Amino acid sequence: MIMVLQFLTLKKFMNKICIVYTHHKLGDLIWQLPYIQAISTHHNTEVDLILRKKTQAKKILNDMPHINEIYYNDFRKGLNYWVDVFKLVKIFYIGKYDYVYILDKVNKPAIAAKLAGIKNIIGPGIGNQKKWLTVDNFLSDKDWKMNYSEQSQKFLKINFIDLKEKFPKLEVNIERFKEGNEDLLVKGKKIAFGVDSFEDFKMWYEEDFIKLANYLYEKKLFDFVYLICGPEKSHISKKIIDNSKKSYFIDCSNKDLSGVILAIKNSDFFVGNNSGPLNLAAALGVKTFGLIATDPISELKFSKIKPITPESYIDNIWIRDRKGMKELKPDRVFEEIVKFL
Repeated sequence: MIMVLQFLTLKKFMNKICIVYTHHKLGDLIWQLPYIQAISTHHNTEVDLILRKKTQAKKILNDMPHINEIYYNDFRKGLNYWVDVFKLVKIFYIGKYDYVYILDKVNKPAIAAKLAGIKNIIGPGIGNQKKWLTVDNFLSDKDWKMNYSEQSQKFLKINFIDLKEKFPKLEVNIERFKEGNEDLLVKGKKIAFGVDSFEDFKMWYEEDFIKLANYLYEKKLFDFVYLICGPEKSHISKKIIDNSKKSYFIDCSNKDLSGVILAIKNSDFFVGNNSGPLNLAAALGVKTFGLIATDPISELKFSKIKPITPESYIDNIWIRDRKGMKELKPDRVFEEIVKFL
């Protein structure tokens, strides 16, 4: 009883921290995990998060010990702009936060924090956002041309927050994902292919995934392959299964994020397009190979993803045409995987 009272007394004097991140992609949120952890460690307390619902953060971050509450906000424009501002004001006011950190350059959470009377409002300060911040350690417009990880690292540095771990790490209790996904619990060696992407020009071709599977199967590197694919692009996984006529493919396009996490975590390694599941696999501690031909690999330097590129690949060049992915040959991908394993 005495220890409980001591803990409650200590917690009463801890700063209350809220961190806001407005990007909607799962992969982008995963990139921010080290910086969320660093802010929590800096203040020696759990943090609350405000994120977009599309990130499905409440499913994936439940087991992170430094995260307390997660709230969703739509961060809409137009007529609903001020509706969302006042939703944020309500969260900030009820939460009685000592600090609000904003990890991107949007004005909305900064305005809301000011209206809620938050004393410490800290953000990158790009553009008009700086009007609403209480700390004038701002990133420059030049800094904002860096990738997301470099921006966040600079943001922490100018606010005197130490960063001990730059690679995203996601802790999950895999047991809570098994219910409703019993069909994924097959016996034998499993691997996973991430066969879709938010941007089509980053997607490797279906026939190349089939060839890669043939090579890997001949080497007896798997018994089953999970095909990780969103429901809106389920035609990709179905095409792979239909054209290959192989029974070792398991279609996960009908699975929600809990099924995707279970499949990836049960895999010996993951091979896939530059997408949310690719970043998820690396953060989950699974050996991860990224198929990269049309976008920069320099953005992956703060990740444990092993990029595989065409022999003719030139970094820091965007090729917004899926045909560029044809330059990455299945035999090269196979050789790189075997070499790494």
